[in-house]
Amino acid sequence: MRATTVAPAGTWDAPAIDTVTLDHDARFRRRIALETDGGRPLLLDLAEARLLADGDGLVTAAGVVQVKAAPEHLAEIRCADAAHLVRLAWHLGNRHLPTELAGDGLRIRYDHVIVDMAEKLGAEVREVDAPFNPEGGAYGHGRTEGHGHGH
Repeated sequence: MRATTVAPAGTWDAPAIDTVTLDHDARFRRRIALETDGGRPLLLDLAEARLLADGDGLVTAAGVVQVKAAPEHLAEIRCADAAHLVRLAWHLGNRHLPTELAGDGLRIRYDHVIVDMAEKLGAEVREVDAPFNPEGGAYGHGRTEGHGHGH
């Protein structure tokens, strides 16, 4: 099977013929050979790299293969109030860490050094296994890693 088109989650009606479960890094692709959860070979062959969201459909001649976000080992960070949350978010952003805004908290990939920092700054941190959906770049791009500052 070959998928050259992505149907965003919620925009396709046909039942999926299969699923493919990918972590966050594997969901940012242009071209890659995959295996569906049902064991079928699948070539993702897009015109440009994009972040595949949970629930997106990879359109093939045989039908739609649904993307599922794989659970990842994360740290969920909770703070005393909004000001505390902003302070923690600033520290995470200053370290260029992919960060998910999760309601009244933040999620990052589990890293014991960052967890220690957050706890020393007064945050409550717990380990969770969940899909990871960090914020994209500030200028409409899907990723934040690897950018330059020009300084």
